[in-house]
Amino acid sequence: MPIEIKKLERSQIELTAEIPAEEFDSYRSQAIKHLGSHVDLPGFRKGHVPEKMLEEALGEMRIMEEMANRAIQNSFPKIVESEKLDAIGQPEVSVTKMAMGNPLEFKVRVAVVPEVPLPDYKKIAQKTLAKESPVEVTDQEVEDTIVEIQKLHARQAAAAKKDASPSAASASEETEDLELPVFDDAFVKSLGDFKDLADFKIKLRENISAEKTQKAKDKARISMMDAIMAKTTIDLPEVIVAGELDKMMAQMKYDIERMGVTFEDYVRHAKKTEDDMRKEVTPDAEKRAKYQLILNKIAEVEEIKPDMKEAEARVDELLKEHPEANRQRALIYVVSNMLNQAVFDLLENPKS
Repeated sequence: MPIEIKKLERSQIELTAEIPAEEFDSYRSQAIKHLGSHVDLPGFRKGHVPEKMLEEALGEMRIMEEMANRAIQNSFPKIVESEKLDAIGQPEVSVTKMAMGNPLEFKVRVAVVPEVPLPDYKKIAQKTLAKESPVEVTDQEVEDTIVEIQKLHARQAAAAKKDASPSAASASEETEDLELPVFDDAFVKSLGDFKDLADFKIKLRENISAEKTQKAKDKARISMMDAIMAKTTIDLPEVIVAGELDKMMAQMKYDIERMGVTFEDYVRHAKKTEDDMRKEVTPDAEKRAKYQLILNKIAEVEEIKPDMKEAEARVDELLKEHPEANRQRALIYVVSNMLNQAVFDLLENPKS
């Protein structure tokens, strides 16, 4: 089967192929039988009309269109496999030459997974991480957090007092006017399993450090990926960006509705349309798509593979919390997260 592949922009290809006349003609009986199952002719039951009469009733062009549809549906997957094409999204098919007794020629335009020419990602990662400062927790941060805890408990006490006595002065609701609880051994023991004030401060410092460390780690990963992406040219297909946009919009709608506001009301209040919002987040969607393609490529180069038993176990846990979720999609999500984490571990802790 003669095949010609032409590269287009946005990681698309235009594939021109030709199905031999004999193979194309072989689909005639199938096409007539399929079309005939929907044809009503006086004196005949559906599906029992003689082929000759069906040909006259259907018309040659309609029969050939069905033949072409079947021939292409059968041939295109084989072409994708034989040419090792990473096709994604819905292909656009057009028939360019069609006649009985002649080869069928058709064209397919489809997006493919883009090439990701990686730079020296390990070197870039280490250079970026070397700029990060170690996490420190100051005494002032500990004291400021303690004050916030005092204010929180003061507000809670004021709210309880107001519920018990609705006539209480409204001024007492302001934090500045509230009497903060004494932060001593007795108070911290009421907060949890703490020996005394000194023990609480030690654990509070550890918690603040852990939180700052995680934020610093997330920030460092973004900086690292930005640096790698800056040295990587990726021609993003529109279908990948659209898919990322769909995920971002779905998350946005979920977050908004969790606040008790419908997405329609939110959009109306913002004086925007959903299309406006999609356009606004498109740059972020493109960035996220590039991040993921880079992570996938590094995982491929480094031959990183997920432990599928662990992945299935994580999916089981996920479905306990979200029983309405699709298992296959959940598995894809979990495997992707596992691969991403493994790649980050590699970049952050390179083997000597």
